Amino acid sequence: MDIMAFIMTFINALPGNVAQGLIWGIMGIGVFITYRILDIADLTVDGSMCTGGAVCIMMMLAGHNPWVALIASVVAGMLTGFVTGILHTLLGIPAILSGILTQIALYSVNLKIMTRANQSISVDKYDLLVSLRYVRDVPLLRNTIFFIAVLIIILIALLYWFFGTELGCSLRATGCNGNMARAQGINTNRNKVLGLMISNGLVALSSALLVQYQGFADVNMGRGAIVIGLAAVIIGEAILGKVFRNFALRLLAVAFGSIIYYLVLQFVIMIGVDTDLLKLFTAAVVAIFLSIPYLKKTYWTKPVRRGGK
Repeated sequence: MDIMAFIMTFINALPGNVAQGLIWGIMGIGVFITYRILDIADLTVDGSMCTGGAVCIMMMLAGHNPWVALIASVVAGMLTGFVTGILHTLLGIPAILSGILTQIALYSVNLKIMTRANQSISVDKYDLLVSLRYVRDVPLLRNTIFFIAVLIIILIALLYWFFGTELGCSLRATGCNGNMARAQGINTNRNKVLGLMISNGLVALSSALLVQYQGFADVNMGRGAIVIGLAAVIIGEAILGKVFRNFALRLLAVAFGSIIYYLVLQFVIMIGVDTDLLKLFTAAVVAIFLSIPYLKKTYWTKPVRRGGK
């Protein structure tokens, strides 16, 4: 493939990659809440990423309105976060193990919800909110990219408002310094549960939109989702962190990070990299970006001499 053909192919695939990146960006914002605000690596995401989609597709197949299905998906996702939060705060199980336990349990739950490992839904038979077919050559209000972009702006505005309230500030204080927050009379256990619920609700919302976009739900669709979410967070912060310092802009940077991730992924596929290695590639990218602050502090920062010149 010559350079011009390569560029044209990449450009043709651009709308689809942007749409998918925006959808996963909502999931990335959910991961940002637990990873950056609560300082918890929540592995529930790998299970709740399927739960939201499973609930959405089964409700739509049963004839329910897509908006109702979307709301039900968010509620289901929040329940998964609630379970993880209870395991962690009430039963004293470490957060990472609580997420793993919930994730494992959700595999069986998701199978029961979908009744089988895979369910499909056709855009020709159902009134879907987003679809791969709505990416180009459709009215603006029907365009998937426009719809998801507006939804992300609304979500960021709501989160910006919430984290500016007394409850939201106490949640941020819980993640910043739990001991100090408790000394100020803040119920940190309640805040952890609430944060996990909000995070997994957003993950489930992303999943519900994803199954409509791709036209099917699979019981394994959430596998490795936490790594993609972390990639969106880390890439967004690495590229836009110095520019986007406001809280709302930091959330927006996560969405941009998700888009960049999918564009890079498309480029990697087009240059002929084995698709079996894509998960390895994603893990390597996240590991590199996570290690940069430590490497800079340990090896690249000159030691400060005390006393004298």
